[in-house]
Amino acid sequence: MQFKHKGLIIILSSPSGTGKSSLAKELLKIDNNLRLSISVTTRKPRLGEVDGINYYFKTDLEFKTLVKQNKFLEYAKIYNDYYGTPKEYVKMLLKQGLDVLFDIDWQGVRSIKKNTNNVVTIFVLPPSLEILEQRLRNRATDNEETIKLRMQSAQHEISYANEYDYVVINDDFGQTLKKIHEIIVAERAKNFSYHAH
Repeated sequence: MQFKHKGLIIILSSPSGTGKSSLAKELLKIDNNLRLSISVTTRKPRLGEVDGINYYFKTDLEFKTLVKQNKFLEYAKIYNDYYGTPKEYVKMLLKQGLDVLFDIDWQGVRSIKKNTNNVVTIFVLPPSLEILEQRLRNRATDNEETIKLRMQSAQHEISYANEYDYVVINDDFGQTLKKIHEIIVAERAKNFSYHAH
């Protein structure tokens, strides 16, 4: 009898400035079975971002065509841009028994849970809203208006945290990384199938 791990969809969500992208990056380094889901987006590439590695960059028209062709597992409009998860790419990774890490918001979580099973959802909280605001200011990439918007958006997003399987507070990066990785390992252990030869 052979045990075979079935691929998991692991979703990390958090308000902007909570360290989710850095956590995702480190998780990929320490776990060989994890792959990052690459989103399709209509936003302009930021400095250093590469098409096909960080995102698949598309025009509004190209994106809407993909929506019509039902090519997305989920998609949402965030601020003024569209983001979507390509269905085929994720299916291919799961089939290989790999786990796919998603960095999406609560809207995406809802639609993925509707269309897929084997989903584990983790919400990363800042230690407090004051600390979150401080982190956003320290990044020095946003103006006052954007910071206000992000703080309003953060409060809104946090109100959905109770819909997640796990909630982790990021007050110490190393500890948070360890906690999230432990969750993934435990969920993996519950999720396998066996094939009798």
